Amino acid sequence: MTASAEPIRVLLVEDSEVYRDSLVFLLGARADVDVVAAVGDGASAVRAADEHGPDVVVLDYRLPDVDGATVATELTTPVVFLSASAGRDEYDAASSAGAALVRKDEGIDALVVAIRAAAGR
Repeated sequence: MTASAEPIRVLLVEDSEVYRDSLVFLLGARADVDVVAAVGDGASAVRAADEHGPDVVVLDYRLPDVDGATVATELTTPVVFLSASAGRDEYDAASSAGAALVRKDEGIDALVVAIRAAAGR
């Protein structure tokens, strides 16, 4: 990140509170990422995206109320999907949405690379 570049504003959507809080902490340690909101379900994701205007939405593919692909269709923001068990359906949905998919076991660096790519940086 250059000294004049603004951090990438990220909305994090993850239903596991422990995992969500961990990602907020880990992403917050990056100078070029600013988590502007973190929510746990699809309905909250759409409202938070409207309210906070993030540059990128990091979206758990499997949410308690709806799948991530459905939420992604309601967003105008670039999306990075997260999935604990990414199968063909998840990869196809990500591809159809023009989104990256990061498996949760890939680590924070893979997620940050995907966030930067989604933001065009």
